[in-house]
Amino acid sequence: MWTYEHSVETTATAPSVWRLWSDVARWADWNAEIEKIEIDGPFAPGTRITMTPPGEDPIPLIVAEAVENKLFVDEARFGGLLLRTLHRLDTAGPGRIRVTYRMEITGAGADEAGPEIGPGITADWPDTMAALTRLAEAAEAAEAKPADGAAAR
Repeated sequence: MWTYEHSVETTATAPSVWRLWSDVARWADWNAEIEKIEIDGPFAPGTRITMTPPGEDPIPLIVAEAVENKLFVDEARFGGLLLRTLHRLDTAGPGRIRVTYRMEITGAGADEAGPEIGPGITADWPDTMAALTRLAEAAEAAEAKPADGAAAR
């Protein structure tokens, strides 16, 4: 098995991050490694997502698990390998959450293939997660701002 994990902390709330995760059609708003994305149903276990990175072939994913405001797991299969990515939200202290992505590559040849393909797949995670949390924070700030002119009345 090969694993990699990266976490960031944010002042965004779990529901704000969850809204971005569950709106698959807009993943490219915060993930620069997506040229095209499609989902074949609700954001729920068993639903298929087809993600196309820039200049690459489409990658079929299956939502393996989804617990609103807590976590979702997607899986991709390549030959005898299973690439499982866990996306988790945890409390990190007062007014903060921790967003964690964890990839596990298992299956025949994972000990050899994981170190070869895993770093390329996960290399953008720090940037992607920073963009995700910035967008969640900005959405919350926009929601908290009074409508134009409301404060002047």
